[in-house]
Amino acid sequence: MIVITTPTGQIGSQVLENLLDTGEALRVIARDAAHLSPEARGRVEVVEGSHSDATIVDEAFAGADAVFWLVPPNPVAASVEDAYVGFTRPAAEAFKKQGVGRVVAITALGRGTPWANRAGYVTASLAMDDLIASTGVALRGLANPSFMDNIARQAEAIRDQGMFFSPISGERKLPSVATRDIAAAAARLLLDDSWSGVEDVPLLGPEDLSFNDMAEIISEVLGTEVRFQQTTFEAYKARFVEFGMSDAMAQGMTDMAWGKNEGLDNAIQRTPENSTPTSFRQWCEDTLKPALLGLASATH
Repeated sequence: MIVITTPTGQIGSQVLENLLDTGEALRVIARDAAHLSPEARGRVEVVEGSHSDATIVDEAFAGADAVFWLVPPNPVAASVEDAYVGFTRPAAEAFKKQGVGRVVAITALGRGTPWANRAGYVTASLAMDDLIASTGVALRGLANPSFMDNIARQAEAIRDQGMFFSPISGERKLPSVATRDIAAAAARLLLDDSWSGVEDVPLLGPEDLSFNDMAEIISEVLGTEVRFQQTTFEAYKARFVEFGMSDAMAQGMTDMAWGKNEGLDNAIQRTPENSTPTSFRQWCEDTLKPALLGLASATH
């Protein structure tokens, strides 16, 4: 039995899709089963509720061999620690109580770097991993840089201004990964019962690119000029607060960006094993370009 959290989310839905035809018994924890794809709904066992709820995770983890663990975003949390570690605490107890064998968790790069203890969301993610590891369960933390898919959140700015923004330097070359490759790695590990112990599994995409490099690639794929504009960290945080994020979570996002700008994501040596297949150019063709075309058709 494999249990999948966030089965309607960006990564969780792809993990579920990857596992549907494997013949494995699947159980999902979903706040609302109606949001599951029609294909999935009739083929998985559903436990409705939040995976921060002790009763829910107790029920869902009973008889589970492996769990896919992802903390959903909580933009109004009182602290990043509460959003990650506090959210995970009931599950950590349930892993022990129900004798779960293996956990595959979504986490971040940066462990062991000078910036790891002051990098906002990253710091909280690493503390979450430590909590899960302390239960004795076998753990693989899929340690990710920024997602390519996050660029799609700026689709309107790309369409309307021909620009996208970050407080990170446009010159710093960084790894980035497509969520499809994270989901593929998660599915492989969930199906493989041969591993034990606690390890990070870095997923670095196929190449390091700066935001200026990305702007050039986006321009080529879209056939129109798109530029990257570096913002200040203050403006970056203010934008999140403007969108309704709590001050603590907006600061957490800003601290994470600061850490990445310092070199947080550059500490792992790239190898064939930690390089994932989807290039940024391919992602632009498959995801960003259709997203922009969808925006264009929605405005006409």
